[in-house]
Amino acid sequence: MKPKVENIGKMVAEKYVVDLNKPLVYQVGHLGEAYDDWVHQPIVSKEGPRFFESNILEFFTRTVWWVIPLVWVPVASWFISSSVQMGLDCPQVASSVVIGIFVWTFAEYMLHRFLFHVKTKSYWGNTLHYLLHGCHHKHPMDGLRLVFPPAAAAILATPIWNLVKLICTPSNAPAIFGGILLGYVMYDCTHYYLHHGQPKTNMPKNLKKYHLNHHYQLWNYGFGITSPLWDFVFGTVPPPSKAGTKCK
Repeated sequence: MKPKVENIGKMVAEKYVVDLNKPLVYQVGHLGEAYDDWVHQPIVSKEGPRFFESNILEFFTRTVWWVIPLVWVPVASWFISSSVQMGLDCPQVASSVVIGIFVWTFAEYMLHRFLFHVKTKSYWGNTLHYLLHGCHHKHPMDGLRLVFPPAAAAILATPIWNLVKLICTPSNAPAIFGGILLGYVMYDCTHYYLHHGQPKTNMPKNLKKYHLNHHYQLWNYGFGITSPLWDFVFGTVPPPSKAGTKCK
C-alpha cells in the first residue's frame, strides 16, 4: 500500500502515520518496509521539516553551503602542504592532487549508490538512513540539509584517509588525500548549485537535469553528481525514454 498525503499534513504508510508537523527522526523508523517507498516520494518545498524536539540537536542538523569550503579547503591545503614539506616537487604534488580528485569521483559514486541508497526496514536502519540521505530525498529543496555537516563528513573521511595512507607512499598520501578533500568540496558545492542554482549554459543545465531526474523520476539511476562518468562505467545511466525531468 503506497503512502498518501492527507490534508492534515500527515502521510500514511500501512498502519503507521507520519505526522509532518512533528519532529520526524523518531517517527520514520516505524515505517518498516514501507520506508523505502515513503522516502522516495519527495515533498517539493524549500521549508525543511523539523528533525528533533531539542533545539540543540536541531541546530546541528542544519548546515549552510559555504561552511563546506570554509572548513575543508584549509584542511585540504594543509594535507597538500605536508607533501611539499616531505620533498615532493610541484609536478608531483599537482599530479597527486589530480589523482585524489579523480579518486573522489569514484568514491562519490560508490558512497551514493551503495551507502546512501542502501535499503533498510528496521527501526534504527530507517532512522540512520533518514539522517544520512533519506531526508534529502524526502525534502530535496531543503537548502540547510543538502550539504554534509562537517562532523559527519569527518567521520566518513577518517577511514578514507587511513586507506590512502595504507596504499600510498608517505610523501604522496597527504597530497592525494588533499585532492580527495578538494573533490569532496567540489561535489557538495556542485550538489547545492544543482538544486538551488539557475544555470545559463548547456553543461550545468544538463547536469542539473540529470540530477533532478535522479530525485523525481528514477532514484535508482544517475548516482554521479559532479559527473556521470561512473554511471556510464557501471551501467546506471537513466534510460533515455525515462530521463525527462525538466531543468527549473
